[in-house]
Amino acid sequence: MLLAWTIYAGLGLAAGILAGLLGVGGGIVIVPMLSVAFELQGLPGQYIQHMALGTSLGTIMFTSISSFRAHHKHGAVNWSVVRRITPGIIAGTLAGSWVAAQLSTRFLKGFFAAFLLYVATQMLLNIKPKGARQLPGRTGMFGAGGIIGVVSSLVGIGGGTLSVPFMVWCNMTIHNAVGTSAAIGFPIAVAGAAGYLLNGLKAAADLPPMSLGFLYLPALIGIAAASILTAPLGARIAHRLPVARLKQVFAVLLYGMGLRMVWTMF
Repeated sequence: MLLAWTIYAGLGLAAGILAGLLGVGGGIVIVPMLSVAFELQGLPGQYIQHMALGTSLGTIMFTSISSFRAHHKHGAVNWSVVRRITPGIIAGTLAGSWVAAQLSTRFLKGFFAAFLLYVATQMLLNIKPKGARQLPGRTGMFGAGGIIGVVSSLVGIGGGTLSVPFMVWCNMTIHNAVGTSAAIGFPIAVAGAAGYLLNGLKAAADLPPMSLGFLYLPALIGIAAASILTAPLGARIAHRLPVARLKQVFAVLLYGMGLRMVWTMF
């Protein structure tokens, strides 16, 4: 168990920096690493991916608060956008968590691996959407929030890999997009964690002790406690340094995680 707590703390430190630096919740690192940690701990195989996704979203509740507070101090959070997109975010995330509960661990692993490889390719090639329009109206923002929420819930992330490109595409500056994405991660995490908690209650008899639905509390507490410490550091770096090289290194890491997840499927 000591090894598990060490892994959780290390994941939290990395997730916090990523949350502040790139406006993501850290789920793209947390989910695959939790899958490995849960396998090593001998947790129920049929629910490992569900628990990794739910626990990841639970940790992002704390990471996102620490991150968006740091970005808010730099004036980089557009709260009008947060208010307009949140209803769609909540609806999409709740729907996504229900869908995920009906799917097998194998399918979720495959979906997440494909998502990792997609994000890694974007980062490695530094693909950026062309800013050609303004943010849509209420209906458009609800639809965009719904899509971001569904995908985020299925892969256990705070939505930054989707919301940042969306906002940049709509002519928002990269620093404001990152800061606003950090704030958007909070309603995604709350709705997603609630969905995985409720949908996991029916499997409670097969889940390990200290589980709350599909949320595994030891991992949630360990990761959240560490990530809160490093999220402000990531935000400070984001406002001082270019992140292109870091994205390239991170992309290689994602390729490794994605390919390993594909390998474990077979």
